[in-house]
Formats: sequence, C-alpha cells, structure tokens
Amino acid sequence: MSGNKRAVFKSDLDFCPECGTVLPLPGLQDLVSCKKCQYEIRVEEFDGIEINSTIIFNEADMKEAASEIKTEKELKGPMADKKCTQCGNDGMVYSTMQTRSADEGQTVFYTCPKCLHQEIEYS
Repeated sequence: MSGNKRAVFKSDLDFCPECGTVLPLPGLQDLVSCKKCQYEIRVEEFDGIEINSTIIFNEADMKEAASEIKTEKELKGPMADKKCTQCGNDGMVYSTMQTRSADEGQTVFYTCPKCLHQEIEYS
C-alpha cells in the first residue's frame, strides 16, 4: 500500500483497492499506479503472481454471413432517385452515417433493391 493511505476494500491485485478500477500490468517501475485515483502499490506485491492472457480470433462463418444478405422483400429504408450502376434500376435504398470528422459531410450508403449492388458516396 502507498504511504499511510488505507485501502477502502480488499481485492485481488488486478483491481485498485481504493476505487476498484482495473490496474495496469506491472512494468519496470517500482510502483503500479491506478489510472483513475493514482493509488500506488509497490511492484514487489505482485511477485509470484502469474498473469495469463488469451487472444481468441473468431473464424468467419460464411453460411451465417450469406444468410444475412437481404433479399428484395427484406430491404427497407428510404428510396433515393438514383440509378443503379450495376443493373440500371431506377431508385436505390439509402442510409447515412457520419464516418469522418464532424465538420465534414455524411457518408451515404446506397443499395439497389433489385440486384443488391451497393455504392458509397462521400458528401
């Protein structure tokens, strides 16, 4: 424990005993400091503790992805008077999203209800 400061609650060394925030992993410094409340624990208190981590990569399920493709009957949303460059259909369903900084225009995503061709327009 740091100085005369007394812990508010007892916890594993994964969490700050003062505020409960997850503590960073010990490094080369003599103290581990909580990022939220600056509570400090001497790095020696971590001696003998084993730290394990696992990275899991999920494999893409192509069958599931294919079932998510919308058919003409399922495609809903506002229609724009825009001609599909793939099949020539007049009218495309659109949605907008702010993909860049706030002082720039929205990105418009178009989908043809006939052939499901998708187009993006940066405005």
